[in-house]
Amino acid sequence: MTIDLTRTPSFRLDGKRALVTGAGRGIGLAAASALADAGAHVTLAARTAKEVEEAADAIRARKQKAEPLTLDVRDIDAVRAALAAHEPFDILVNNAGTNRPAPFVEVTAEDFDFVFGLNVRSAYFVAQAAARRMIEGKRPGSIVNMSSQMGHVGGARRTVYCASKHAMEGFSKAMAIELAPHKIRVNTLAPTFIETPMTRPFFENEAFRKDVLARIKLGRLGQLEDLTGAIVFLASDASALMTGTSLVIDGGWTAE
Repeated sequence: MTIDLTRTPSFRLDGKRALVTGAGRGIGLAAASALADAGAHVTLAARTAKEVEEAADAIRARKQKAEPLTLDVRDIDAVRAALAAHEPFDILVNNAGTNRPAPFVEVTAEDFDFVFGLNVRSAYFVAQAAARRMIEGKRPGSIVNMSSQMGHVGGARRTVYCASKHAMEGFSKAMAIELAPHKIRVNTLAPTFIETPMTRPFFENEAFRKDVLARIKLGRLGQLEDLTGAIVFLASDASALMTGTSLVIDGGWTAE
């Protein structure tokens, strides 16, 4: 008797083209490195030319495929022009984002607009530009919007950030519904606090650090390598039936 054993889909990304925004450092650079390591040709986009050029050089030094793209994702016309100049990407890691923590009663309109401008407006239109090119090229694809556990819960001093990431969770679900007929998947990745250049100053406050560690059930801060497997998974055929949902990597924060 012959037993049919289930085939495991590949996590490899050979022949795929990936765009990562906010790719000069932190989660964006880790994502670009992981996608290149899985075989993708990665375009690293960020405002700071020196950062993405050095990052692309480091990836190419491993004999992998990478190129820098100096781009301010807040400039929607520039985003559209940049994507029109490239052949369609198969993968987008929509990672550029920011935070300005403040008590709710002290939040300024300027800070609100700054956070929403990058986390919602820019992320939305980067995804739109990437999806348009996928559709034009009749290319199936995977869009990974970089969300946060704060897109699922609330947090003190984070009313604006929480609002922006809850917005991302919502538009990602709606995008997934509209793009599914084109075989374009849309999911979010929702990490807990990850030690990066952006978050490191927060942890210099000992009370804040203790509070965070008390909420992360596994008892430690997230590291960049805690996210890279999930990024490759969402980008690859290993997650072929996943769309319109969120992959939460939070050490148990949102479990209660």
